Amino acid sequence: MKRLLASAALVAGAMATGAFFVGAASAQDKLVIAVVPKNLNNPFFDQAKLGCDKAVEEIGAHLVECFFTGPPAHGGGDEQVQIVADLIAKGVDGIGVAPSNAAAMASVLPAAMEAGIPVLTWDSDLLAEHSHLRTAYIGTHNYDIGVNLAKLAQEIKPDGGSICIQSGGAAAANHNERMQGIRDTLAGVDRGEPPGERLTGQNGWTEVDGCPLYTNDDFPLSVQQMEDILIKYPDLDAFVPTGGFPQFVPDAYRNVAEQHKDKIGGGHLALVVADTLPVQIDLMKEGLSAGQVGQRPFEMGYRVIYAIKQMADGGEAPADPTYTGLDVCTPDNVDSCIGG
Repeated sequence: MKRLLASAALVAGAMATGAFFVGAASAQDKLVIAVVPKNLNNPFFDQAKLGCDKAVEEIGAHLVECFFTGPPAHGGGDEQVQIVADLIAKGVDGIGVAPSNAAAMASVLPAAMEAGIPVLTWDSDLLAEHSHLRTAYIGTHNYDIGVNLAKLAQEIKPDGGSICIQSGGAAAANHNERMQGIRDTLAGVDRGEPPGERLTGQNGWTEVDGCPLYTNDDFPLSVQQMEDILIKYPDLDAFVPTGGFPQFVPDAYRNVAEQHKDKIGGGHLALVVADTLPVQIDLMKEGLSAGQVGQRPFEMGYRVIYAIKQMADGGEAPADPTYTGLDVCTPDNVDSCIGG
């Protein structure tokens, strides 16, 4: 399984494109593992990089390298697919990818299988029919994020009400699974297919016109969407982002949320958001969120490196799926809740 990256032809090709791996030319025995988030300059994926780097520190930088690369901020699924195709062509030793577009990503992974490059998915998985193209999924049970977001909303608004769900990309499998978890739980139905059935009055819950909102990981846009929908529906009962999108630009989020602080604190607006990064916990402490359901991106990046290293050394593949857990944070437990 171990692949050597530093052949003269490979080095020349990488230098020609201006994209190569730190240390690969000088350390032929080093295992180069590419970890590909949906986009860069994203505080959620920054945590995954820290986990990736921590694993390298423990294993030894002379033995393994975390090559963390992805589309720029607001980059799309097509860019990510091309990046993964390039990594396969260059012969990395393993790939951990969080697919932006699950179906599109599946189109390039047969080449990784042919080249003997193990692939793990993390944060977001492939579609079920393409699961054979990767070894395992490491990350959150995304459906459960939606379930717990819905439960927080139900606690605040037990009789139901109007709701707007804000999601990432329409083709992002993880966000569709979370949306399904929200819809199924609020409707009180068994699990169907992502993204679930639109709420039209089940158990008192109705999705307002114009929702769900799709941010495509454009954080300023997500804040504008939030502001617009709360103006359009001043009596909205619940606003539920399936990712931390608007809170990842905290000053802009704060400017909008502070206008509704009394509604949040008084239980009139169930503003519950996915993810629990430190900046998000701070916003909840300020009374600008009624709850957060968090993942553990640091652990995802950390486990991807160890899993591929173990397989390269002849060890077992990780369990599929490998769930990294989640944390439910509220104003009542905010001082002790894990953020990350």
